[in-house]
Amino acid sequence: MNGKILIVDDDYEIRRLISIYLGNEGFQTQTAGDALEALKWLEEDEFDLIILDIMMPKMDGIEACLKIREERNMPIIMLSAKSENIDKIQGLSSGADDYITKPFNSMELMARVKSQLRRYKKYNVDADSNKSVIEIGDLIINTDTRQIWVRKKEVRLTPKEFDILELLARNKGIVLNVSRIYEAVWKEDFFKSDNTVMVHITKIREKIEEDPKHPIYIKTVWGVGYKI
Repeated sequence: MNGKILIVDDDYEIRRLISIYLGNEGFQTQTAGDALEALKWLEEDEFDLIILDIMMPKMDGIEACLKIREERNMPIIMLSAKSENIDKIQGLSSGADDYITKPFNSMELMARVKSQLRRYKKYNVDADSNKSVIEIGDLIINTDTRQIWVRKKEVRLTPKEFDILELLARNKGIVLNVSRIYEAVWKEDFFKSDNTVMVHITKIREKIEEDPKHPIYIKTVWGVGYKI
């Protein structure tokens, strides 16, 4: 396994050690002493994974992670000298894929790096050119295999549920009314009194949302329809 990894930490010695560990495993590395430098590197080069410290001057790792996630979906592993649960929660909720505390064991770090790269490649094979993999936050849709993963766990949908979710995902940000969803999925005329779409949306939410009553994926736009 190889790839190019961006290491972001304000501690020079930590950057150097991680570079050595990764280099010994055949990885290419680039280092940055703060988040602003890291963001510049991301504009200039392509990376397969980022190791990102939380506590840094100028811009902390949480804010940097949020900015990175606006445009990129490569794995991010957060580093922190703190071990409190709140730091882990903040790191993961900002879009990080994994979290490790300092001081860390080199073997553990390498295991986590390789695990994240394997997962990323599994879910994103030819994603850019093929468009068969749609990724929205922690929701991953493979339209070739008709599989769904949410928060790294596979979720089983019925064929119609999958078709609705795929339709909404492919039209991300666009509000689709009930009649358009029904006619696109069921391939027949919609009747105004039919609540089939609503029932299916409810079932999808029960399967993919942590809190179906407060969904983060399928949003209801009252009086109009649904969107992701």
